[in-house]
Amino acid sequence: MKSCLIVIDAQESFRQRAYWSERVAQPYFAAQNALIEGCLAAGLPIVRVFHVDGPAAASHPFAVESGFVRPIDGLAPFEAAATFTKHRHSALVNSGLDIWLTQQGIGRLIVSGIRTEQCCETTARHGSDLGWEVDYVTEATLTFDMPQPDGRPLAAADIKARTAAVLDGRFATVCSVAQALERAGAHATESLAA
Repeated sequence: MKSCLIVIDAQESFRQRAYWSERVAQPYFAAQNALIEGCLAAGLPIVRVFHVDGPAAASHPFAVESGFVRPIDGLAPFEAAATFTKHRHSALVNSGLDIWLTQQGIGRLIVSGIRTEQCCETTARHGSDLGWEVDYVTEATLTFDMPQPDGRPLAAADIKARTAAVLDGRFATVCSVAQALERAGAHATESLAA
């Protein structure tokens, strides 16, 4: 089965948000870059997805006009097999990504990027519902502390743990970077031998 790494919303827009934390981001960059480098070494396609929304103004970090809808500094450079722009949480809604994946014969999605519980989780669930196998690489996703409805803080680590718990075995196989690369490599070898 052919695998494809999807790097979701790893864009400078997030660095413009008040909640951005370089300290929290560093482990993400290490894992995301290891995943990118492993996929490049295995010859697996890597797709880049950018999120664009809000007013088309330079003052809005998710508007193309801002100049921040570009790869985030700290991300390993790679030549994307394809680049898509999305306007919804799922990377598969009206972006053309679903059509491209089908045309390329992709059977497994390796989901990574920013934010863990938003666009990454939504894409994983949507991809599963559309019939793809999904490997969700939690350590290669990034999120930040958030307030709960009652105002109490919810730590990023707790958000990541909750996301992994609700996805694993239902919508995705939750993997480490090493596990995702091993699974993709084994399947890539099988498809080449067929």
